[in-house]
Amino acid sequence: MKKTRHDKDPFDLVIFDCDGVLVDSEVISCRAHAETLTRHGYPITADQVLNRFLGVSDREARQTIESEIGRKLPGDFEAEVKAATLQSYAHELRAIPDVGDAIDAIGLPKCVASSGTPEKIRHGLTCAGLYERLAPHIFSAGQVKRGKPAPDLFLFAAEQMRTPPARCLVIEDSLPGIAGAVAAGMTVLGFHGGSHCRPGYGETLRAAGAVTTFDDMRQLPGLIGRIGTI
Repeated sequence: MKKTRHDKDPFDLVIFDCDGVLVDSEVISCRAHAETLTRHGYPITADQVLNRFLGVSDREARQTIESEIGRKLPGDFEAEVKAATLQSYAHELRAIPDVGDAIDAIGLPKCVASSGTPEKIRHGLTCAGLYERLAPHIFSAGQVKRGKPAPDLFLFAAEQMRTPPARCLVIEDSLPGIAGAVAAGMTVLGFHGGSHCRPGYGETLRAAGAVTTFDDMRQLPGLIGRIGTI
């Protein structure tokens, strides 16, 4: 895929979410989270985790659940979820189809801003063969006070990349992610091509604030070139 950049590009930076945008990991992560929560007395299915916590940091999901059950989860809860997730990553994780070629074709600086932990992000990108394309510009919700849907992570990424928020384009698949990017004053494209996305999800992302949506990463470089006309 030919690298594209236009003199009149309205953006100076593309910010990618990780799970569900770069790596097809949401189904794996939600299953691991659901199984661990159920084991600790909070029965929940993978679909319910997906519906409630897609795009939310592990820290904030835990706080919500502890508030509901009126007690603390075990101190090693996150470690259990992470271990189960990473074990599945080694056998099941794949990159979103064609995302590597799309990254290579975008003639703009790029970074990652993810709700995942640094270890999870690195491991997922490495398993999918994408880490070297994006390192070292990888930022985690653990680096800011508030995760998505707050704008903190996106603003932090923009600051680290020395780019004004208005010149940033975010690629997101979750409602908290889109809310956070919009709150940061950034333009958002909604991606609904991951295996966790259901029919009609594109309309949901547009209603949340995405300027447009797409489900095939081969479309992304062209969309960026046309975004000013959308």
